Amino acid sequence: MRVDILSKEYPPQIYGGAGVHVAELVRALRDRGDVDTRVRCFGLPRDEEGTFGYPDLPDLAEANPAVQTMGVDLRMAGECVGADLVHSHTWYANFGGHVASLLGGMPHVVTAHSLEPMRPWKAEQLGGGYRVSSFVERSAFEAADAVIAVSAGMREDVLRSYPSVDPDRVHVVHNGIDSQLWQRHRDPDTVRRHGVDPDRPSVVFVGRITRQKGLPYLLRAAAELPPDVQLVLCAGAPDTPEILAEVEGLMDSLRAKRDGVVWIPEMLPRGEVIALLSAATVFACPSVYEPLGIVNLEAMACELPVVATATGGIPEVVVHGETGWLVPIEQVQDGTGTPVDQDRFVADLAAALVEAVSDPSRADRMGLQGRQRAVDAFSWASIGDRTMQVYLDVLRRRAVS
Repeated sequence: MRVDILSKEYPPQIYGGAGVHVAELVRALRDRGDVDTRVRCFGLPRDEEGTFGYPDLPDLAEANPAVQTMGVDLRMAGECVGADLVHSHTWYANFGGHVASLLGGMPHVVTAHSLEPMRPWKAEQLGGGYRVSSFVERSAFEAADAVIAVSAGMREDVLRSYPSVDPDRVHVVHNGIDSQLWQRHRDPDTVRRHGVDPDRPSVVFVGRITRQKGLPYLLRAAAELPPDVQLVLCAGAPDTPEILAEVEGLMDSLRAKRDGVVWIPEMLPRGEVIALLSAATVFACPSVYEPLGIVNLEAMACELPVVATATGGIPEVVVHGETGWLVPIEQVQDGTGTPVDQDRFVADLAAALVEAVSDPSRADRMGLQGRQRAVDAFSWASIGDRTMQVYLDVLRRRAVS
């Protein structure tokens, strides 16, 4: 059986959880040995066998980014003909998978890593392109032979956002973690090189500067941390100049009141991220929208307890009182995820962070339990097997229809 996987992100060009998922899923499927797994991704040609890169079309260089994306998708779609099944990830590749399915007659599986209706702030970034991306996603989801949601919370979001999708065709297959690649490794020299004192307690955040990640709430909450606790932000790739300006303003205000605020704006190699996680006391995930949150699994695999918002798929990963703290949130039902009472959310987040750093021995115990949960429940081999089962079910259903 030949499966063509379509994705915007693929090594070495990865900037988010969807790219991590695709890379690890491809490896798990290829390790099985019973499926010809081909990857079609955005960007320059890749050296990896069975993997093909597709750069932007020069003729669309001045077009809206959403239109540029569709141009790449059309190139990928034509080369999927001959596959037994196509599997696309995120709206960036959904159009390619949908067109390939129409062109070649093969079934199309979509993985929902996020949903455009749940991210209306993207209109700030894409303008009219957001309406295009929303059209692309809706069309692909409604026509797909199967939709894979990365959490039960995401499955609910899919069915709420696209009520015409048959619930029987929406399957839950969680994101995963390679617990051999992600494990505690102390490297104080690397930590110091980034301006962090490994001998002081610290709260660490890893993520893009985007509305969904909730970084402004964390910066406000951090004002309540004990004076000796550092705040370490591995935060880059801002969605818009507006969100970057907001974060910079909050950062300046926080630094005026306390020391130990470290901002690392570039994307770091995995080893350096692991060093920062291994030196930290607790990991913070203040997201207002998070289908699952691979970053939480990465922190847990490094034996770090997590303070995270109780939203989306996060409660399926972080067990309150065992592997970390879940911060309650009541959200505006307009797709933005904005807390109804922002001051209350910030206060609750601050209280959880203060509690987490106040008892290092308890934090260590929770970190060890988090590591065990990541190993036991979120291995990529099992996720590859479950994804393969979705493929087989789809092909079986096609055969009898």
